[in-house]
Amino acid sequence: MMKAWFYKEHGSVNVLQFGEIEVPSLGPGQVLIKVRAAALNPVDFKLRQHGLRQNIAFPAVPGGDFAGVVVDVGDGVSKFEKGDEVYGDILESSEGNPRLLGTLAEYTAAAEHLLALKPSNLSFEEAASLPLALLTALLAFDTVDFHKGQSVFIVGGAGGVGSLAIQLAKNVFEASRIVSTCSTGKAEFVKSLGPDLVVDYTKQSYEQVDEKFDFVFDTIGESSKSHVVAKEEGKIVDIASFPPHPRAVNVRLMHPHGRNLERLSEYLESGKLKAVIDPKSPYAFSDVVEAFKHLESGRARGKIVISPI
Repeated sequence: MMKAWFYKEHGSVNVLQFGEIEVPSLGPGQVLIKVRAAALNPVDFKLRQHGLRQNIAFPAVPGGDFAGVVVDVGDGVSKFEKGDEVYGDILESSEGNPRLLGTLAEYTAAAEHLLALKPSNLSFEEAASLPLALLTALLAFDTVDFHKGQSVFIVGGAGGVGSLAIQLAKNVFEASRIVSTCSTGKAEFVKSLGPDLVVDYTKQSYEQVDEKFDFVFDTIGESSKSHVVAKEEGKIVDIASFPPHPRAVNVRLMHPHGRNLERLSEYLESGKLKAVIDPKSPYAFSDVVEAFKHLESGRARGKIVISPI
């Protein structure tokens, strides 16, 4: 048995329970991991609240992002062995249903293709904060075939995805110009990530931005408004509104893969990409309810991490 957070019905944070459940058994191609740190994402509370129209088997353990240590491997596993430090996002859709034996538990099991070796220079907390947000941002840039010398306007630069998108644009894709939005209180933080300009959305509307961009990456679901800053031939990705503006493409990370984390390893190891963790983190394992409340308030700056587990 292991300690874990779980829920047996949909609802608010009040349905979360802390107790003991069975350690997951390993199937072929799976790895058993001792979770050292986990991170929260909006999808975690949306699944808990109403299931996102998915059929969910209870009890469900929330959480997809994690970093930890391999303690056992199933048949056919060749990439990892006991003692390896790994990280990843294990909230993979399978036949239309999300995996719900998640990472807010002492142990979790995952298919080996979802995992990557943790960069040695990152703490477990830093590594746990990265997978879903980093892979989502990378997917957005790949979707529009973004390349060196193009310009990007990032809506929501202080969030988990937006803060990494700024770094990707600057240090991986070598954008010619990066502009990002945030509120007044988060402006200095967003400036520290390296954009060319920060737009305070409490003081300036999209219509007042006097530039047009090759790519508009909307991380908060305002493409019905933010599309006005795209060039006529510009591309727009909106990851948070359903449906987005007709000009926008909505992308969701349905199939995370460890190889895409490996693709960015050199940038993480060199410090060109840095984890952005909310100042209130890490939350203790006993304070998961408070961590979810902070996430659901919309006031987080970067990623919310739970550690140690």
